[in-house]
Order: sequence, then structure tokens, then C-alpha cells
Amino acid sequence: MSSKIGIKIKSFGLIGLGMVAGVAASVQFSAMAQKTMGSPLPVEELRQLADVFGLIKSDYVEPVEDNKLLTEAITGMVASLDPHSAYLDKKSFKELREGTQGKFVGLGIEVGMEDGYVKIISPIEDTPAYRAGLKPGDLITRLDSVPIKGLTLDEAVKKMRGEPNTKVTLTIARKNEDKPIVVTLVRELIKQQSVKGKIVEPGYAWLRISQFQEPTVEDMAKKIQALYAQDPAIKGLVLDLRNDPGGVLPGAIGVSAAFLPKDVPVVSTNGQLADSKATFYAKREFYGVRATNDPLAKLPEAIKNVPMVVLINTGSASASEIVAGALQDYKRATILGTQSFGKGSVQTIRQISADTAVKLTTARYYTPNGRSIQAKGIVPDLNVEETADGDGFNGLRTREADLQKHLSNDKEAEQAKTKVDELEEEKRLIALAKKSKPLEYGSKDDFQLAQALNHLKGLPVKVSKPESTKDEMKDADKETSIESDGKTDTRKK
Repeated sequence: MSSKIGIKIKSFGLIGLGMVAGVAASVQFSAMAQKTMGSPLPVEELRQLADVFGLIKSDYVEPVEDNKLLTEAITGMVASLDPHSAYLDKKSFKELREGTQGKFVGLGIEVGMEDGYVKIISPIEDTPAYRAGLKPGDLITRLDSVPIKGLTLDEAVKKMRGEPNTKVTLTIARKNEDKPIVVTLVRELIKQQSVKGKIVEPGYAWLRISQFQEPTVEDMAKKIQALYAQDPAIKGLVLDLRNDPGGVLPGAIGVSAAFLPKDVPVVSTNGQLADSKATFYAKREFYGVRATNDPLAKLPEAIKNVPMVVLINTGSASASEIVAGALQDYKRATILGTQSFGKGSVQTIRQISADTAVKLTTARYYTPNGRSIQAKGIVPDLNVEETADGDGFNGLRTREADLQKHLSNDKEAEQAKTKVDELEEEKRLIALAKKSKPLEYGSKDDFQLAQALNHLKGLPVKVSKPESTKDEMKDADKETSIESDGKTDTRKK
């Protein structure tokens, strides 16, 4: 027996972190239209589903519309798979497509789910949430005074979205506050500029990508050209991917291709379907499908060899992990910061009607050397925390491995966490976060950027113990010296 489960839609990729209140979720649009089911339908189980449907229709205390029952059944079935699969109704599907264009109506927060509440992973720069002082780790417990517990993440996000200039009141539980925080935000049309850059000092440039959108590759190319026009003698470049939740796959390939040799593999995927077994190369057909000309063609030749540092943190996910992983595998850049989020799965949109779709996890993705990032992330070459005293908000964020029903890493066994160590570490991080303020990336107070510049100059870098050995740190005040690439780094232990 066969079944048509979709219709053909235009193909382009989008890989990102997860649900974002006003930002597109993590998906890859697929040109595949139909799939013949490889095994027969479970007739007996489907008969039971029909029996329950009929029972509700006949015996429930009040009438229930057919559409509501069927929609909720589909929603629950897909959501039970993993944190990133979801049914998209008309509104959600429209918002997802708009989000890839870098504009959306919302609050500007990247969110996940924890203990039935919405957890803020990161506020997006220059948005209502950011200006209101919302912090990573905050839990949203109520929306407009209505408890949020019991809602799915999709349902909660829908309630936070709306029309421009409308208000929504959030009740926030913050770990270092005794009382709930109530804040009213005004939804607005957010136009996110995904690429920023500047000459931070003579000879050294900072290039930030906050999200991978459809215009990102072209915008990045223009920004690099402008930086070289301002300082033709650039001798060090910092690529900043911190708190970048991902975005369109061609964007990640194009950004990687700008710095890598021509035509090399950037990322590969593997899943059940033949279409999910693919390799993506640093070629124009993989990143410039929407451009009339190759957006990277006019880049300065020096960009292929300029010494580079890539900044990542726990908020760096998916598409940003593809870039960091590729540049790390080819030893093109030094990766500096803290371990990334670990979202190494691909979601594919299967359109099931003119205005609804299913977002389904269909593959894992791998770095050029075959490493799976799923539930692990990118481990930096130089582990440098967010501040000189500790990692501030970064350690309070949730990683992919913390999400319920997360897809496992098929290359490595996941390590069990020690609960006592987690609690002790959380207390330390809360104390740090209490005295911290939101960091402006690229500013003079940006500690990780300062360490990246030190590395490019051959100066000592203040590094910390890697995540995998943090539980071995017994003496927080003892300092030792280590040799790194021929340079002495000061490591707090």
C-alpha cells in the first residue's frame, strides 16, 4: 500500500537551533514530493485510533470538531519523536517561511522547554526582549497571567507571536531572584541584520554572523570587501558565531566556502532516505542558488589564507556548528570559546496541504572528517570562558543533550552527568550571573574577543579547563602554565 504524504515545494535548506519566538525554527525544505511507504500500514492500530476518535465523538461531555481532534492527534504524534519535529499549522508554516528572510513579528527570544516551562536560551540583539533585560536561563511561567505549564513549545510560541504593536505580559522566574518578574513587551517587526563587522584595531577585523539567512552569504561578502577597503593589510580575522542559532544551510556552506579551498566537502548528512545521504561542497551550486552571480567571486584573495579565530559558545548551534566544524577539521581556523549547543540533526519540511506541513527530523549531519555533532557540539581548541572570572550566562544555557527525547549521537556514547557536580556548578554560575550584565559582542569589554586577538598576535591566552575535565578542577585559585602552539597560555585551575 502506498500513501502520498506531501506535495512538491521549492528546495532550499534551513538548519537551526529550535523554536524561536519570532524567528524561524530548524528545518530543511526538501524538493522531495512523495514517498512510497516501505512497509504496510498497521491496520489494527489505525483501527484503534478510529475507535477512539468515534468514542470521543459519541461519548465526550460536549461536541468536539473533527478538525480539532485530528490536528491534535497529528501534533502529539509528531511531537513525541524528538524536540525538533513538529506539525505546522497555517500560521506556523507562514511564520517559518517568513523567518528565513530575516524579518518577523515577535519578541526576539530564542527559547526551549524545561520542566513544562519555556526557557530563554538567548535574547536576540536589539529586540524587545533584549531591551527589557531578559536573560539566558530565565523561565517564562505565565503569558498574560495564564499559566504556561501544560502547553507544547509550539503552542507557547504561538501565544508570544502576534500583530505588530500589540502587547504581551510575561511572568519570569529567575534563578537568583526571590520573586517572579513581570514584564510587558510590545511585539514588533524585527529586521535582523545577520552580518556585522568592523576593524577592531589596525590589522585585525571582527566579523559577526548572528543568524544564517537567505541574504547572509551576499551580505558577508560585501562586509569583507568593505573591511579590506578600510584596511588592505588585515593580518588577522575573528569570525564571531556566538549565540548564532543556525539558519539556512546554503548560508553555512557559503560562509565556510569563503575561507576554505575551492570545491572541498563542507558537511554531509545521513538518514533513512536516499535523499538524506548527501555531501555538500564549497561550490556555488550549493550556496549561491538564489544569486545571479557567484557572491564570493569578488572576495580578496587574501581571505583564503588570513589567520582566523572562530568564536563559539553554548548558543552556537547547527548551521554555526557546521561552519565551526568544517574550519576546525581543515585546520583553517582556531576555534575559541566554550562548547557549542550540539544540534546535529536535519529537519525536513514535508508540505501536507497548501498551507500546512510537518517538520520532521530526517538525518544527522557530519563534519568533513565524519564527526557527528549531535548532542555533543563542537569542542573548542582553546576553551575560553565569557568573562575573566567565569562564563557568566553561558553555563546557564541548555544544550541539546539536556533536551528530553533528544536524538542520540551515533558516533560516540553520551557521558552520564554527575548530579552533585551539576548542582555545585550551577550555584557558582548563578553567583556569577547575578553580578554580570548582558555582553555587547565586539565591544571593548568583550573578553573572548580580546583573547582571540591575543591568539592571533601570538600573545598569552587565558584559557580554562575543557568541559570534559571541569569536574577534576579542585583548586579554583591555582594557576599553571601550559604550552599551546609554542606559546604560553595562563590556565586557571
